[in-house]
Amino acid sequence: MNVQKLDSIVRFIRSLYGRNNGFIPLHTPVFGGNEKRYLNDCIDTGFVSSVGAYVDRFEQMIQELTGIRYAVATVNGTAALQIALLLSGVKEKEEVITQPITFVATVNAIRYCRAEPVFIDVERRTLGLCPQKLEEFLEKNTVLKDNGGCYNATSGRRIAACMPMHVFGHPVQIDRIVEVCNRYNIPIVEDAAESIGSMYKNRHTGAFGLVGVFSFNGNKTVTTGGGGMIVTNDEQITKTAKHITTTAKVPHAWEYVHDQLGYNYRLPNINAALGCAQIEQLPKFIERKREIAQKYQEFFEKMGIPFVSEIEKSRSNYWLNSILLKDREEREAFLRYTNDNKVMTRPLWRTMTRLDMYKDCQSFKLEEAYWLEDRLVNIPSSAWIYPDT
Repeated sequence: MNVQKLDSIVRFIRSLYGRNNGFIPLHTPVFGGNEKRYLNDCIDTGFVSSVGAYVDRFEQMIQELTGIRYAVATVNGTAALQIALLLSGVKEKEEVITQPITFVATVNAIRYCRAEPVFIDVERRTLGLCPQKLEEFLEKNTVLKDNGGCYNATSGRRIAACMPMHVFGHPVQIDRIVEVCNRYNIPIVEDAAESIGSMYKNRHTGAFGLVGVFSFNGNKTVTTGGGGMIVTNDEQITKTAKHITTTAKVPHAWEYVHDQLGYNYRLPNINAALGCAQIEQLPKFIERKREIAQKYQEFFEKMGIPFVSEIEKSRSNYWLNSILLKDREEREAFLRYTNDNKVMTRPLWRTMTRLDMYKDCQSFKLEEAYWLEDRLVNIPSSAWIYPDT
């Protein structure tokens, strides 16, 4: 890619964000609603920790948004993933199928449960777990035992869960993944961390598995500064999730009694206050982000550069916009030029099997993951305009 082409890309990105000279970040939060009002109210009441009305309200808002019966707020998305896996029945020395293209927290949560990840390749068009390769792996490498469990024929370990992830807000073919896993009695923990507001076949992401998880980190479409959410239609999972994320404390007027191993994972009220104000603005955020994505797609199509877009019957929140370059050399040149010119761009995460702590894990046909790693770049995606001052 020549300098003229790179320069035209930088100038186009600057035109989208109304900033001719200043730094353009990859993604920043938008605080244009009731954030200050709710935070002040939270401070005035004195309820700033994990007990308070805003936590309950935030959980209710997520339930209404997603159509999922129950929601349990947590201190961050990684904590939510860990608890979701535990409550799905994942135990030590068992296995969880996941994808090699994801943020490391997905896989770390598996190891927090002392379980082992098994990596199945992704689809190029969704960036998420490939249903066809998942089915092929299960057919060739597992056995169903009389107890109903699915066991890895190579390791002898039970496959306790499957955790697909909706990368950059783009829904995977989650219905096909669920259908395959149901045949092998493998529960789904849906990593919807990046996909708040995304829909697949008229259902919100996170609503297809036994348990779903969202993240509200500072860089997400909706932020609480740091926070996560467990969602499920299972009442018992909900009760247990609330109990063990609150240090497994037995309710009592004054005594401190804890009846099992618990975690201090509940979301503080002050963070939930921020989240409530953010959810109120989510339709506006997504409208703006989809508008930006459409402009990107039209621009890059004219340049002959593939833009990663939603698949049929899905509606992506376009949390992060992505393009696919010719090869790793072109990717590196693009990253260098844009960042040198104060337009923040980032490569795809390093494939999980290339990280030292996961390089020895079992994997299956990762051709697409490695292909994407060499080519995919994220470009500025904020739902915000940064006018020069």
